[in-house]
Amino acid sequence: MEEQSAQGDILEALAERLGKRQVFGEPVRQGDTTLLPVAHVRTGGGRHGHADDDGVGIGVDARPVGAFSISADGKVNWHPAVSVNRIVWGGQLALATALVAFAIAFRRKR
Repeated sequence: MEEQSAQGDILEALAERLGKRQVFGEPVRQGDTTLLPVAHVRTGGGRHGHADDDGVGIGVDARPVGAFSISADGKVNWHPAVSVNRIVWGGQLALATALVAFAIAFRRKR
């Protein structure tokens, strides 16, 4: 019974942390415009148990997606978040693919 109580406490703490402010952040007002930040939140968990060893794991992954801007006249615009790491990773992947393709092409000409 204690095991289920501990797991319930963990799940309650996780639910509390993943409240309504986790996907939509606190609105920020500047002048006549209000910004509403948005995040992508993923959760996962698992349980592994043996007769002498029992474990519970929970993971949370959150990353910014962008923000809605709401102007005084009621216009709503979406501003996506720019991930420089993804841009650099994509460039490196494209460069590596091109180098491998050139290496294969020049190797076959010999």
